[in-house]
Amino acid sequence: MLPVIIAGAGPTGLALAHALAGYGVPSVVLDGAEAPPARRPARTVVLTDDTLAWAALPEVARESAEWTAWRATQRGRTVIERDFSPATAPRHLPQHVLEESLRAALAEHDLVTIVPGHRVTDCEQRPAEVTVHTVRRAPEGLRGQARTFRGSFLVGCDGARSTVRKLLRVPFPGRTAVERYAVAALRAELPGAGEAALHRGPGTGEVTVRPLTGGRWRMDWPLPPDGELVTPDALLDRVHSTLTALHDGDVPPYDLLDTGVHICHQRLARRWRDGRVFLAGDAAHLSGALGTQQVAENLRDVANLAWKLAVACHEGHADLLLDSYEAERRTAVAAGLRAVDQALPVVRGGGLSARLSGRGRSRIALLSDAHLGVGALGGPAAHPSSPLTPAPPRAMPTDTPPGSQVADVPVIGLDGTRARLRDRLGGPLLLVLTAPGAGVWDAKHWLTAGLMPELAAVAKALPLPTELLVADSYPGAGPHTLLLVRPDGHLAAAVPGGDHAALESCARVVRGDTDADPSPSAAHGTHPKHT
Repeated sequence: MLPVIIAGAGPTGLALAHALAGYGVPSVVLDGAEAPPARRPARTVVLTDDTLAWAALPEVARESAEWTAWRATQRGRTVIERDFSPATAPRHLPQHVLEESLRAALAEHDLVTIVPGHRVTDCEQRPAEVTVHTVRRAPEGLRGQARTFRGSFLVGCDGARSTVRKLLRVPFPGRTAVERYAVAALRAELPGAGEAALHRGPGTGEVTVRPLTGGRWRMDWPLPPDGELVTPDALLDRVHSTLTALHDGDVPPYDLLDTGVHICHQRLARRWRDGRVFLAGDAAHLSGALGTQQVAENLRDVANLAWKLAVACHEGHADLLLDSYEAERRTAVAAGLRAVDQALPVVRGGGLSARLSGRGRSRIALLSDAHLGVGALGGPAAHPSSPLTPAPPRAMPTDTPPGSQVADVPVIGLDGTRARLRDRLGGPLLLVLTAPGAGVWDAKHWLTAGLMPELAAVAKALPLPTELLVADSYPGAGPHTLLLVRPDGHLAAAVPGGDHAALESCARVVRGDTDADPSPSAAHGTHPKHT
């Protein structure tokens, strides 16, 4: 099997290589740098909801702060408060920790090769492969080392100035410097240990205070749109005024670890696929205004694309499946960018937003949504109109609309293994049968009873690798409802557990079989190329 060639070794490229290795697909990661970037404590990542799976990486688990709560205050009065359980708490960590943890995990994979110092200069596509030309920088006066790599696909994860995108001549329209933030990372004892907070009022202005591990905090202050230079003294004034307000008039002892100015852009590539070449992460889109999480969006690109590339590499004949990457992800990111555009004048101007929620939302509520990765501004996208979302004639009701992220319920494998549903993602297509009482009985008793024997046999014959699981219940679903859950956690369909024809048909739709019935084209009309 030819490897997938990945241009770029930031979080997106490394995460894609990790995901592909989990599917048994080899990859070559072309790292344009000779060494990993410098550690910046003020450059951080927030993992929420559907991206929390990455917190299972050992170093991420150790070095990410688990928020206990989110609190938003207006003139000293708490107006929004949300407590988190350990299972749902956002995790906050420096970006370099995520990258180093991914590199450590990839070092143990024989399927992944990282090539340092090589940047893409050209690529050529053929019917069954892609050829990528690279050059390694050399000292001044010497000629760079050129190499050629053959692969099954090329994925440009090479950032906002993506060479791959430029080689494809894909436009990257949008707006520059939509927002700017002064940012500082410091070590100090602050009230509300473990709590992330947004404060607006005299003394602080507007500031977001988010905990990291080891008594460290990241603080963000929005800057005026005029682009005025932020001097070190001006930034220190912001730090002191914020600490004074949080400590009732006193500046506590603190260590300033890192500072900077974070500039947020809004851009979206016109196309995300050209034959065997794809764009992902910053090469495909830029966001981050109002506290939305760019890295989280990039990791969603990875989850969506990886399983589809794996099917194409292992089985071939996956053109519609690969097209669905752009159709789903570009549509979702575009909706998020539009939501930010609609919210910006509300948050930075005045009034309420009726467009974003169907009713007025306050500025502070919109900012909270963005920081917590919920709602239109930052939540996981649904794909109801995807070409991979079937419309079975006998769809069963659940609280999860088709195309949305599944609820994280306890499940039991056929071998009796118990886990959370989201812990089983990133592998085969999951079939989850609701069977009240299954959690009480030993697996050997229900494996040979009721629907299970025939269902297990049908599962083996489906056009995608599958794993059959059982759940006592699922929100909004009745007994013997069968959920088809994609490897990236989106619910494809819910059908009667005994309707094997519907199961087979829906699985073919998820596989991208255009001859399947019910067909998504009949249910949803035409769809744009790529998700």
